[in-house]
Amino acid sequence: MFELEPLIRLGCFGGVLLLMMLWEWLAPRRPQHIGRLGRWPHNLLLVVINTLLLRLCFPLAAVGAALLAEERGWGLFNALSVPIWACVILSLLILDLLIYLQHRLFHAVPLLWRLHRMHHADLEFDVTTGLRFHPIEILLSMVLKLAAVTLLGAPALAVLLFEVLLNATAMFNHGNVGLPKRLDKWLRLMLVTPDMHRVHHSVIPSETDSNFGFNLPWWDRLFNTYQAQPQAGQLGMTIGLNQFRNPTELRLHRLLLQPFRRSSDS
Repeated sequence: MFELEPLIRLGCFGGVLLLMMLWEWLAPRRPQHIGRLGRWPHNLLLVVINTLLLRLCFPLAAVGAALLAEERGWGLFNALSVPIWACVILSLLILDLLIYLQHRLFHAVPLLWRLHRMHHADLEFDVTTGLRFHPIEILLSMVLKLAAVTLLGAPALAVLLFEVLLNATAMFNHGNVGLPKRLDKWLRLMLVTPDMHRVHHSVIPSETDSNFGFNLPWWDRLFNTYQAQPQAGQLGMTIGLNQFRNPTELRLHRLLLQPFRRSSDS
């Protein structure tokens, strides 16, 4: 099964992406003022660049690191007699917590924020926003993930499930879609919903520094970073960052150079 890891991930990615695009087209949550042709090609090209870069720099990827750790007996779970089902569940929880903490770190450290802010500088919020990350951030994230997987001794099955789930939920909770209020209220007890994560993309700094979770919503509640709704409401809130409001910033070359500039005027 693990030999098919790239195909499994690609199939899940493509299926969820197409489903979210269709959902956004049929029932958008917010009107968009910048056309898809002005954003989507650049955001999707970043996915291609990041995927190729990861495969070039880390040919084993996270699943390969888990298999290697199991073979060599590295990591916590490989040193303990823990049932495989418990290892999988605990690995999923711990890896998700680490992604939450990593996300907060990329907001708190100025140098890391310069990389991560490209994700926040999108002037609209839809499924492709969940895919646009700077290549350097992607590489750093993979280094941290490989270290976590190896030290934890996470089973390869857990790592594969985590990668697929994280990718799918990131596209879901960045979707320009809405759920009935009652359903959203209950679902966000178990999963980060689009209305919950959209607050994180508000132009207001206090809202940007909330709702860091990508998959599980529990960490935001536990660490007091949860905010239920934006001050201006879901339809009235402004998406993006104050210093990057020029639509030319949505072009691929501007996205790649953005961490090295102070604002859209420099």
